[in-house]
Amino acid sequence: MTELSYLFMVTAGLAGLLSMISIWSRHRSWIRAGALAVAVLFLPLAYASYATLLSKPKPVALEWWLGEADEATVLSSSIQEEVGIFLWLQLAEIAEPRAYVLPWNRDLAEQLQEAAREAEEQNGQLQMRLPFEPSLDELEPKFYAMPQPALPPKDLNRPPPKMYQQAKRGEQDA
Repeated sequence: MTELSYLFMVTAGLAGLLSMISIWSRHRSWIRAGALAVAVLFLPLAYASYATLLSKPKPVALEWWLGEADEATVLSSSIQEEVGIFLWLQLAEIAEPRAYVLPWNRDLAEQLQEAAREAEEQNGQLQMRLPFEPSLDELEPKFYAMPQPALPPKDLNRPPPKMYQQAKRGEQDA
Protein backbone atom coordinates (compact mmCIF):
# COMPACT_ATOMS: atom_id res chain seq x y z
CA MET A 1 0.00 0.00 0.00
CA THR A 2 1.05 3.56 -0.56
CA GLU A 3 1.08 6.54 1.76
CA LEU A 4 -2.21 7.62 0.16
CA SER A 5 -3.93 4.50 1.48
CA TYR A 6 -2.61 5.01 5.01
CA LEU A 7 -3.52 8.69 5.06
CA PHE A 8 -6.99 7.96 3.78
CA MET A 9 -7.54 5.21 6.37
CA VAL A 10 -6.60 7.63 9.16
CA THR A 11 -8.88 10.29 7.67
CA ALA A 12 -11.75 7.81 7.35
CA GLY A 13 -11.24 6.69 10.95
CA LEU A 14 -11.35 10.26 12.20
CA ALA A 15 -14.46 10.98 10.11
CA GLY A 16 -16.07 7.84 11.52
CA LEU A 17 -15.23 8.92 15.07
CA LEU A 18 -16.70 12.36 14.35
CA SER A 19 -19.90 10.82 13.02
CA MET A 20 -20.20 8.47 16.01
CA ILE A 21 -19.82 11.40 18.40
CA SER A 22 -22.43 13.37 16.49
CA ILE A 23 -24.88 10.44 16.46
CA TRP A 24 -24.60 9.81 20.20
CA SER A 25 -24.71 13.46 21.17
CA ARG A 26 -27.77 14.89 22.94
CA HIS A 27 -28.63 17.45 20.26
CA ARG A 28 -31.67 17.64 18.06
CA SER A 29 -32.09 15.01 15.38
CA TRP A 30 -31.58 17.40 12.46
CA ILE A 31 -28.23 18.56 13.95
CA ARG A 32 -27.09 14.95 14.31
CA ALA A 33 -28.22 14.12 10.76
CA GLY A 34 -26.39 17.19 9.45
CA ALA A 35 -23.18 16.20 11.26
CA LEU A 36 -23.45 12.68 9.84
CA ALA A 37 -24.01 14.08 6.32
CA VAL A 38 -20.95 16.31 6.69
CA ALA A 39 -18.83 13.32 7.77
CA VAL A 40 -20.09 11.24 4.83
CA LEU A 41 -19.39 14.05 2.34
CA PHE A 42 -15.97 14.61 3.90
CA LEU A 43 -14.67 11.14 2.86
CA PRO A 44 -14.84 11.51 -0.96
CA LEU A 45 -13.53 15.07 -0.68
CA ALA A 46 -10.56 13.88 1.39
CA TYR A 47 -9.80 11.07 -1.06
CA ALA A 48 -10.04 13.40 -4.06
CA SER A 49 -7.72 15.93 -2.43
CA TYR A 50 -5.14 13.23 -1.62
CA ALA A 51 -5.37 11.85 -5.16
CA THR A 52 -4.89 15.35 -6.60
CA LEU A 53 -1.77 15.82 -4.53
CA LEU A 54 -0.23 12.72 -6.11
CA SER A 55 0.34 14.55 -9.38
CA LYS A 56 2.05 17.57 -7.82
CA PRO A 57 5.71 17.75 -6.83
CA LYS A 58 6.26 17.54 -3.11
CA PRO A 59 8.42 20.19 -1.42
CA VAL A 60 11.56 18.49 -0.10
CA ALA A 61 11.01 20.19 3.27
CA LEU A 62 7.83 18.09 3.71
CA GLU A 63 9.52 14.72 3.14
CA TRP A 64 9.35 13.17 6.61
CA TRP A 65 9.45 9.44 5.91
CA LEU A 66 12.47 9.42 3.61
CA GLY A 67 14.36 12.27 5.23
CA GLU A 68 17.50 10.20 5.74
CA ALA A 69 18.18 9.27 2.12
CA ASP A 70 21.88 9.67 1.31
CA GLU A 71 21.61 9.86 -2.48
CA ALA A 72 19.06 9.92 -5.25
CA THR A 73 19.32 9.58 -9.02
CA VAL A 74 17.95 12.61 -10.86
CA LEU A 75 15.89 11.25 -13.75
CA SER A 76 14.71 14.65 -14.94
CA SER A 77 14.76 18.27 -13.88
CA SER A 78 13.09 21.54 -14.73
CA ILE A 79 14.28 24.91 -13.51
CA GLN A 80 11.81 27.77 -13.25
CA GLU A 81 13.53 30.96 -12.23
CA GLU A 82 12.18 32.55 -9.03
CA VAL A 83 9.72 29.63 -8.66
CA GLY A 84 11.67 26.47 -7.90
CA ILE A 85 13.78 23.57 -9.08
CA PHE A 86 11.55 20.65 -10.03
CA LEU A 87 13.11 17.18 -9.85
CA TRP A 88 12.04 13.66 -10.75
CA LEU A 89 14.06 11.48 -8.35
CA GLN A 90 14.67 7.75 -8.12
CA LEU A 91 15.41 6.78 -4.53
CA ALA A 92 17.15 3.53 -3.64
CA GLU A 93 14.52 2.53 -1.07
CA ILE A 94 11.49 3.05 -3.35
CA ALA A 95 10.61 1.26 -6.59
CA GLU A 96 8.81 4.14 -8.31
CA PRO A 97 10.29 7.60 -8.97
CA ARG A 98 8.88 10.65 -7.18
CA ALA A 99 8.47 14.33 -8.00
CA TYR A 100 9.94 16.96 -5.68
CA VAL A 101 10.47 20.70 -5.74
CA LEU A 102 13.41 22.55 -4.21
CA PRO A 103 13.05 26.21 -3.28
CA TRP A 104 14.57 28.57 -5.82
CA ASN A 105 18.33 29.00 -5.44
CA ARG A 106 20.41 30.39 -8.31
CA ASP A 107 23.64 28.66 -7.21
CA LEU A 108 21.88 25.32 -6.87
CA ALA A 109 20.26 25.73 -10.31
CA GLU A 110 23.65 26.46 -11.91
CA GLN A 111 25.16 23.48 -10.11
CA LEU A 112 22.35 21.26 -11.43
CA GLN A 113 22.85 22.49 -15.01
CA GLU A 114 26.62 21.93 -14.88
CA ALA A 115 26.26 18.44 -13.42
CA ALA A 116 23.56 17.54 -15.98
CA ARG A 117 25.80 18.72 -18.82
CA GLU A 118 28.71 16.71 -17.44
CA ALA A 119 26.57 13.58 -17.02
CA GLU A 120 25.29 13.90 -20.58
CA GLU A 121 28.82 14.22 -21.97
CA GLN A 122 29.90 11.08 -20.09
CA ASN A 123 26.69 9.18 -20.91
CA GLY A 124 26.30 8.71 -17.16
CA GLN A 125 23.74 9.41 -14.49
CA LEU A 126 23.07 12.58 -12.55
CA GLN A 127 23.09 12.09 -8.77
CA MET A 128 21.91 14.24 -5.88
CA ARG A 129 23.59 14.14 -2.49
CA LEU A 130 21.37 14.36 0.65
CA PRO A 131 18.20 15.28 -1.26
CA PHE A 132 16.04 16.10 1.77
CA GLU A 133 18.51 17.86 4.04
CA PRO A 134 19.16 21.58 3.74
CA SER A 135 22.92 21.90 3.41
CA LEU A 136 24.89 24.95 4.41
CA ASP A 137 28.13 23.37 3.18
CA GLU A 138 29.02 25.26 0.01
CA LEU A 139 32.18 23.21 -0.61
CA GLU A 140 30.47 19.91 -1.40
CA PRO A 141 28.14 20.01 -4.43
CA LYS A 142 24.57 18.80 -4.04
CA PHE A 143 24.40 17.60 -7.67
CA TYR A 144 27.12 15.65 -9.43
CA ALA A 145 27.63 13.39 -12.43
CA MET A 146 28.38 9.76 -11.66
CA PRO A 147 31.92 8.86 -12.68
CA GLN A 148 32.17 6.90 -15.90
CA PRO A 149 32.31 3.18 -15.12
CA ALA A 150 35.68 1.49 -15.57
CA LEU A 151 36.21 -0.60 -18.67
CA PRO A 152 36.20 -4.35 -18.11
CA PRO A 153 39.67 -5.81 -17.54
CA LYS A 154 41.45 -7.26 -20.56
CA ASP A 155 41.95 -10.99 -20.61
CA LEU A 156 45.71 -11.37 -21.06
CA ASN A 157 45.66 -15.19 -21.02
CA ARG A 158 43.63 -15.44 -24.22
CA PRO A 159 45.37 -16.85 -27.32
CA PRO A 160 46.16 -14.30 -30.03
CA PRO A 161 43.49 -13.91 -32.71
CA LYS A 162 43.85 -15.77 -36.00
CA MET A 163 45.22 -13.66 -38.81
CA TYR A 164 43.88 -14.13 -42.31
CA GLN A 165 45.67 -12.72 -45.30
CA GLN A 166 44.17 -12.24 -48.69
CA ALA A 167 45.76 -14.40 -51.34
CA LYS A 168 47.41 -12.63 -54.25
CA ARG A 169 45.94 -13.06 -57.76
CA GLY A 170 48.58 -15.38 -59.06
CA GLU A 171 48.41 -17.64 -56.02
CA GLN A 172 44.64 -18.22 -56.30
CA ASP A 173 44.97 -20.33 -59.47
CA ALA A 174 47.68 -22.59 -58.11
